[in-house]
Amino acid sequence: MSDEVHSEQLLAEVAALPSLPGVYRYFDAGDGVLYVGKARNLKKRVSSYFQKNHGGTRIGHMVSKIVRMETTVVRTEAEALLLENNLIKTLKPKYNILFRDDKSYPYLKIASHEFPRMAYYRGSVDRKHRYFGPYPSAWAVKESIQLLQKVFRIRTCEDTVYSNRTRPCLLYQIKRCSGPCVGLVSKDEYAQDIANAEAFLLGDSQLVLKQLEERMTAHAEKLEFEQAAELRNKISALSRVLHQQAVESTTSDKDVDILAVKVQGGKACVNLAMVRGGRHLGDRAYFPVHVDDAAQMGADDEDVLAPIEQQVLEAFIAQHYIEVPVPPTLVVGAQVGRELVEAVTQQAGIRVTAVFQPRGQRRLWMEMAQKNADIQLARLLAEEGSQQARTRALVDSLEIAPDDLDSFRVECFDISHTAGEATQASCVVFEHHAMQNREYRRYNIDGITPGDDYAAMRQVLHRRYGKLAEAIAAESDAPTPGDASGADAKPGTVGARMPDLVLVDGGRGQVSMAREVFSELGLPLSLIVGVEKGKGRKVGLEELVFADGREKVYLGRDSAALMLIAQIRDEAHRFAITGMRARRAKVRVGGSQLEDIPGIGPKRRARLLQRFGGIRGVAAASVEDLASVDGIAFELAEEIYRALH
Repeated sequence: MSDEVHSEQLLAEVAALPSLPGVYRYFDAGDGVLYVGKARNLKKRVSSYFQKNHGGTRIGHMVSKIVRMETTVVRTEAEALLLENNLIKTLKPKYNILFRDDKSYPYLKIASHEFPRMAYYRGSVDRKHRYFGPYPSAWAVKESIQLLQKVFRIRTCEDTVYSNRTRPCLLYQIKRCSGPCVGLVSKDEYAQDIANAEAFLLGDSQLVLKQLEERMTAHAEKLEFEQAAELRNKISALSRVLHQQAVESTTSDKDVDILAVKVQGGKACVNLAMVRGGRHLGDRAYFPVHVDDAAQMGADDEDVLAPIEQQVLEAFIAQHYIEVPVPPTLVVGAQVGRELVEAVTQQAGIRVTAVFQPRGQRRLWMEMAQKNADIQLARLLAEEGSQQARTRALVDSLEIAPDDLDSFRVECFDISHTAGEATQASCVVFEHHAMQNREYRRYNIDGITPGDDYAAMRQVLHRRYGKLAEAIAAESDAPTPGDASGADAKPGTVGARMPDLVLVDGGRGQVSMAREVFSELGLPLSLIVGVEKGKGRKVGLEELVFADGREKVYLGRDSAALMLIAQIRDEAHRFAITGMRARRAKVRVGGSQLEDIPGIGPKRRARLLQRFGGIRGVAAASVEDLASVDGIAFELAEEIYRALH
């Protein structure tokens, strides 16, 4: 197979590889990255791809696309593993298990100040302030802040608010702040509260409790009963918190990540539960892509068939802890390689231990994390199954045969205005079984009779598909292997393509207009479908109108295809309405600023508004009408008209 598919230069490069550890990258004809892998022995590992007959497997499909490769020799397997996953994160290969970049983790920040404040924080950390975390969610941070407010009464207000207060705020009244802004707590006492809060966040809750008790006793012996009572209240609040967290504080573990994995139906979920300072903070689910492809690739990696759960979990650990601090203990739901743990240790600069099949409290944590992984993956499979079923129902109902159901693309248009004012057209996009809001577009419609929806539809379709049609025609004039040719073929262009379906919100009139535009542009009429209101304009009774002469179709009130069409149409309508309102508001607000027009002062503005009954009347007036107002010359009337239109 290799001699027929791959160039002699590539095969020569493979034969010349050294028998050393390293990382290899495969590229296709478009210079896209196909796969990144590591090897104990580059020569043996890479040669296996080109010497074995992989048949019609995914590996075989990938190998047939390889036109170029790059390799990097490293000193150790740990270095190879770290480099491999750094490259996977940056290059995003098509056949590796890939965990998409998630939002950065939030932290609890104690800002540097004479009287430090607590705050929710997300972003890069620095040495100026103290940061605790990361936390799995914003909710976990806010819960911790509320807890520390109750026990230690640390301030949360911004410095600008703090420095300008003359009396304590509501948080002081409800005993959530000690009132440092107005001197109700000394600097030393507040510093002690900050130290206790930090110790609590680090898991030293029993030490904090002991210190509070010692301070309370000391105040009581000095007959300082108010201070003793204040400390007693803090001890009570902290004891209640510790009682609530009893299930978590029975272990000596302070910072632990629990990683459960579930693979089913070609999909996978890694559920990360986080314990910080001995407190279980919650969890977050991750869903990698390319699991099916990687499963087969992993089968050939170093001639060892690793379980897919292990492959997924190892990929997560290697990619996740590139950017996120790793705790000293990882409790894992599948066995992971020793070299991976060593690589993470080397990168983090602390000793990291992976615990498989844990006992005691760790086992309880793992059971909770595993249950959540099972639930999250089941939810994903149910949602994706439902979404794909709707797309399949629509394709079958309209007798469309897309090349790939996942890339089936629908573009839907709607026109919106208020009595002809601020006319806008919207175009929304459905692809990959979901609305793609980044690809939505709005078009301001000008140069038509106000309220002429047909002319507006003509204009937006010409603007949307005019240049695309020109590119398609150019391709048809100079066909290349694999290109579509002819008006009835599915068109494709560089950087853009025609949708598989064009929906217009309207019946025969709008469809006829769309048919005229597509005929002028030489585009397939079979793409156009109109959504016509049913009898009594009731939802669920809509009918589909076709531009290519087919009979109207009624899908049925409970049809999954109709539900999808209704969702897309309603989204187009919503998008058009919000854009139209924004434009209308802009026109009206801009029009009301008559005094911004050179030559219009308060007196002339008053005369205009009095004559025409308001700014809308001024905007609707002709130049001649404007010039009839006392003090408005014809040239100034023309200026006013231009400014308001």
